[in-house]
Amino acid sequence: MSDATPSPATTTREAQDPRPPLSCYIRTLNEERRIGEVVRAALRVAREVVVVDSGSTDRTQAIVEAAGGRFVAQPWLGNGAQKRAGEDLCRHDWLLDLDADEILSDALIEEIRALFAAGPPPLSVYRLTLVTVPPIGPAWEGFALDPRAKLYDRRKHRIPDHKAWDQLELDDREPVGALKGPLMHHSFRDFAQYMAKWNRVSTVRSQETRLKPLWLVVLRILFARPIYFARHFFLRGLWRAGLYGYCIACGVSFGRWMRDVKMYERHRGLGDGGEDKG
Repeated sequence: MSDATPSPATTTREAQDPRPPLSCYIRTLNEERRIGEVVRAALRVAREVVVVDSGSTDRTQAIVEAAGGRFVAQPWLGNGAQKRAGEDLCRHDWLLDLDADEILSDALIEEIRALFAAGPPPLSVYRLTLVTVPPIGPAWEGFALDPRAKLYDRRKHRIPDHKAWDQLELDDREPVGALKGPLMHHSFRDFAQYMAKWNRVSTVRSQETRLKPLWLVVLRILFARPIYFARHFFLRGLWRAGLYGYCIACGVSFGRWMRDVKMYERHRGLGDGGEDKG
């Protein structure tokens, strides 16, 4: 699926490379703050890192190339479609899907190396565990974890070509492996950015997903927000992050409620169909 046939010199270098035959792709838009660290960590286990950029105006390109990544300009196609472009740009069939704020831990790097040590992994897809690193307080290790299928063989799995949804859709019968090493997720730099991300995400999800019945949308607007809060603060364990965890639980519950309001607007013929590029 690569867009170019490897040269003999490239093939020789590949054979001598001790890293697994693995490609990593990353979507970016103005990610100079952390992208260098993300690329350098990924290159410890992947033979290439392809950065698919949708129009950065900061130093993202220079930082990516200095860190050893391959920078490719690609106008925004939508959340899933942009990842599809990344899949197609990679040389290897085994892929690692990272966001520009996700840093492989030492433990996860060693676990991935061990997975490939005896040849191709026994399964075709593996979940990684995202651990949020908040701007206040320690990493949320042991709670509010987010397992996601991010290591996979593209000959068997592809990211959906969708404007909103950008995660692998796996059959319940599909055996899925799980790696224990943490993927450190620096998902927001402050509360203002956290809420701005939810504003964008809620717009995309309200516009690009199946329209729920009006009666259900109305019930959610009236009654679901405390349920959203309880799910994150109590069930996902954000109470363990203290006052800041309470603030984030309030934020995520409001973000999900915004999605409901925007879906109600869609029922009434409103909504701008904006897209999230983050």
